[in-house]
Amino acid sequence: MTVYDRSSYIHTDSSLKKDLLKLFNKSDKLIILDVGGCEGEESIRYSRIFPDSSIYIFEPILSNQKLISKNILKYNANKIELIPFAVSDEDGFSQIHVSSGHPDYQPNNLDWNFGNKSSSLLQPDKINSPNWLKFNEKTSIQTITLDSFLSLKKIEEIDFIHMDVQGAELKVLMGAKSYLKNIKTMWLEVSEVELYKNQPLRKDIESFMKSNGFCLVKSEIENKVGDQFYVNKKYFRYFKFFNKKIQFRIRNSK
Repeated sequence: MTVYDRSSYIHTDSSLKKDLLKLFNKSDKLIILDVGGCEGEESIRYSRIFPDSSIYIFEPILSNQKLISKNILKYNANKIELIPFAVSDEDGFSQIHVSSGHPDYQPNNLDWNFGNKSSSLLQPDKINSPNWLKFNEKTSIQTITLDSFLSLKKIEEIDFIHMDVQGAELKVLMGAKSYLKNIKTMWLEVSEVELYKNQPLRKDIESFMKSNGFCLVKSEIENKVGDQFYVNKKYFRYFKFFNKKIQFRIRNSK
């Protein structure tokens, strides 16, 4: 049985660390977006890899926002800015299905919240959800598009997006509009089954990304759910694949 601990997780290297360091230098001043930030663990991990980068973490649920602010202070991650919105394909307001629960097979005294990581703008499909995961609450939250946010912040290029939005991936990507072509790299969740009603599946995400100039270079799928790493061919000219290792040649840099 895996034992979870927030501090241990934050101090463990991200599975993307080696891949990102093939593309960027540790001292680069990157623009990183963490879309669906939950408690902020991923943003803090990226801030440890790229300490001079500016990181924007999007999280619409108030209880999670409080945890993010607490963790930013605890880990002295002062380059992280909390944006209290959900990213979607429209600016405005929406209902979010708030997740909760705790697996029976995990101890109750762990410093880890299992239940708060599955909230979604989409309606959950209970058939494909574990029995312990509950969606007993809906709440109104504010939404923003990447197009609006990046225009407001006068950001022209995004170096990396970490996206974990529980089935709403295409909503986020469609809301980027013309900025989509200026995103260099992206790590996002995919599923081969509907965990949420009308969720775009893995094949839909892959088709969308390919049609918009992105190349899939890493896929970690387990039990039909996982994550994929994409790079934008506009910025990275070619790729060589051998022995499951990837070499990149960078065409453009900041």
